[in-house]
Amino acid sequence: MGYNKDNFLEGSLTDFIDFEQISKQLPKTEDEQPLPYYERDDYKAAGKLEGKVAIVTGGNSGIGRAVSIAYVREGAKVVIAFYGDQEGAEETKARLEELGGEVLLSKGDIGDADYCETLVQKTIDHFGRLDIVVNNASMQKPEDSLKDITDESMEKTFKTNIFGMMRLARAALPHLSLGSAIINTTSSTAYEGNALLIDYSATKGAIVSFTRSLSMNLAKEGIRVNAVAPGPIWTPLITETFPDESVKTFGKNTPMDRPGQPAEMASAYVFLACNDSSYMTGQVLHLNGGVIVNG
Repeated sequence: MGYNKDNFLEGSLTDFIDFEQISKQLPKTEDEQPLPYYERDDYKAAGKLEGKVAIVTGGNSGIGRAVSIAYVREGAKVVIAFYGDQEGAEETKARLEELGGEVLLSKGDIGDADYCETLVQKTIDHFGRLDIVVNNASMQKPEDSLKDITDESMEKTFKTNIFGMMRLARAALPHLSLGSAIINTTSSTAYEGNALLIDYSATKGAIVSFTRSLSMNLAKEGIRVNAVAPGPIWTPLITETFPDESVKTFGKNTPMDRPGQPAEMASAYVFLACNDSSYMTGQVLHLNGGVIVNG
């Protein structure tokens, strides 16, 4: 069976479970790596986020792009916060506008407190409200040993992955109200660990604790705080940071024997943002190809 958007996620498992075979038919990057798959043609929107305004950090690529697409399909207006890759941000914006969405781009360092305040104010000035914050941006730098992780690298990872998340949530709180949602992207590494991503995994563990604690703090205000813990997801971050030998076997350690695609993550973020999850807060959804985790 040849690759096309319909059978990639609409067909039976055997149509898309062999990532290696499917990858040969996906569009390629310059270094011959398959491009991530960001949207499902079989997705049926139902206006679940109609009239809502969402900030999605790291929305220019990977999971953030897939979430932004799904949110626009569900009727939300989206602010995409990104640090680099202006071209990717523009591509995402063009696709969202093609879908009829209202989109605003904001470039800056999410680890910077002033930028977080500016991002929220820019959102309010442009759209007049804020309902959903998707704290998705992160960075990673694989190292063979803790001895190889410099103070500069360690501090940058924590600043981006957890400090930025807390700062943006803090900046957003005065504008959130009953029914609002904060959704944080953690990782399966928070539960399993990763020998090459020691500092990254530590930040992802911190995100789980942050999610649980903030959810308790905001529960009486009717603001829900949840998280998604993706497993091995095929995003540009993988080919940009991991060595070739790791890329070749990426996702093979899951029961499904393949990496997930960004498009397979998006529905979870829609669920956590809309009223379907009205009785859920402080929880983590595990989208990881079948790996059973505790905690």
